[in-house]
Amino acid sequence: MHSDNRAPKSLTLAAIGGLLFLHLPIMLIFLYAFTTEERTYQFPPPGLTLKWFAVAWNRADIWPPLYLSLMVAAISTVLALILGTLCAAAMSRARFFGRNQLSLLIILPIALPGVITGMSLRSAFSLMDIPFSTLTIILGHATFCIVIVFNNAVARFRRLSGSITEASADLGANSFQTFRHILLPNLGSALLAGAMLAFALSFDEVIVTTFTAGQQSTLPIWMLQELVRPRQRPVTNVVAIVVFATTFIPILIAYYLTRGGSETAGGGK
Repeated sequence: MHSDNRAPKSLTLAAIGGLLFLHLPIMLIFLYAFTTEERTYQFPPPGLTLKWFAVAWNRADIWPPLYLSLMVAAISTVLALILGTLCAAAMSRARFFGRNQLSLLIILPIALPGVITGMSLRSAFSLMDIPFSTLTIILGHATFCIVIVFNNAVARFRRLSGSITEASADLGANSFQTFRHILLPNLGSALLAGAMLAFALSFDEVIVTTFTAGQQSTLPIWMLQELVRPRQRPVTNVVAIVVFATTFIPILIAYYLTRGGSETAGGGK
């Protein structure tokens, strides 16, 4: 007897409705990047054109925010990789009083609303007389980027069997050799996935950047400022496509890297 494993029509319609609710606004942004109308959002668009991509390419005010966003995201990711991995190693390998509470404090920045994080960082920088600059933006972004790397690294550390590091030590390897030849190959995909996610989150961050920036303007901040201007709105949509691609591609890579994360050496022991 053949069994029908298809979902009920009502469930299928609900799933389609949920997907449309999530992705229809993004599709509209893509559509209005090609419209011939530069001030309003007529539907359907009166015509389609590619000219706004050339206009955006030639806009000199777009490039500095883009370079700043890329630089901040890259440096924040590097800091997150170093500090997040070290924190994950300590939390996974060491046993001490208050370990669980300390783990909660590490992940707290990403659990708190961005407004709270931004306000606290701004107050701290003001108290320490640190001028608001690119440095403060990087420090602000690193607070939540560390959490992303930490979560990926600690999950992989927990799958690793402690016996493999003990075996490495028994064979005469020092700490650096164990890290290079044993831990790093097993942690590599998790760390790379964490770095991809951290880069994506940093690149399109708005709230924390608003509180920690000085006169600088990252690309998302530039987009917010452009939205209040009615002229050449499709240019903003073109930039939105760039932001979407810059964040979506690392997230997609991270997904495929971690999809087989259970197949870690020592994970089954």
